[in-house]
Amino acid sequence: MTEIQSHKQSHKQSHTPAEVVIQPRNRQQDLAAALKRDWMRNDVFATAWFNAMSITFPLGEQFFINSVRHYRDRISDPKLQEEMRQFYSQEAVHLREHQRYNELLCAQRGYDLEALEGPLRRRMGWVKKNVPAREQLAGTAAVEHLTAVLAEKALGEDNLFAKAHPAMAKLWKWHAVEEMEHKSVAFDVYRAIGGTEKMRLAAMRRSTFFLTWDILHGVRHILSRDGKLWNLKVWASGLVFLFGREGVLRGTLKPYRDFFREDFHPWQQDTQQLIKDWELHQLSN
Repeated sequence: MTEIQSHKQSHKQSHTPAEVVIQPRNRQQDLAAALKRDWMRNDVFATAWFNAMSITFPLGEQFFINSVRHYRDRISDPKLQEEMRQFYSQEAVHLREHQRYNELLCAQRGYDLEALEGPLRRRMGWVKKNVPAREQLAGTAAVEHLTAVLAEKALGEDNLFAKAHPAMAKLWKWHAVEEMEHKSVAFDVYRAIGGTEKMRLAAMRRSTFFLTWDILHGVRHILSRDGKLWNLKVWASGLVFLFGREGVLRGTLKPYRDFFREDFHPWQQDTQQLIKDWELHQLSN
């Protein structure tokens, strides 16, 4: 290997496959009709679960953008620099669309957006003031893996959105494909700045706990406002929705646990074909 080749290789910080292009798509969906009803399979719990996930996104996306952008001057690989810029753009559109989603949802269904977002906003405010920037980036890399695993489930299972309102299915599948495209950006930045394995794994444990907590907080509020919080049939259907034969979390344990391997990289879970299939479907519709 020549000295020039060695120098170039030492500055390779992006490990996203060359064939994957991170493309911001300025999508807008008309969700008004869908959000008036239980849009996911006409199921109270399933709809509440996805709506509660959406509540976490605007604050989460801004946190992710900030934590990655903080290290823009530490990245020397032009490919990763460009991927970071496209990451910001994708996440900014996700933030905008889910903010619209959340505001419309609460206005139409009588939910309290401040009560839903407040605990997360206060915790993130504390994190920004008290947690080192590198640890914030580790948290972002962890949550990006969680969302990538769920995105693969959303696009890899034909039945997941088969009975969802078409507008909502489009929104969630679009969001899923972009999560898969940029799933290693925060991870690659974290590795490039010398983030430790100990911090990365601890961040995943915390992120798993708090994301679950935030979603369940949202589900509790939504079901309470709908008068269904103590309805045992709703919770029974929720267990089936999450862990049943076609459950949204069924089959996600292995890809989740892969993150804890020392040699892990997000693109070891190769989802390029799912992205291509989604793009072909867009062309045919």
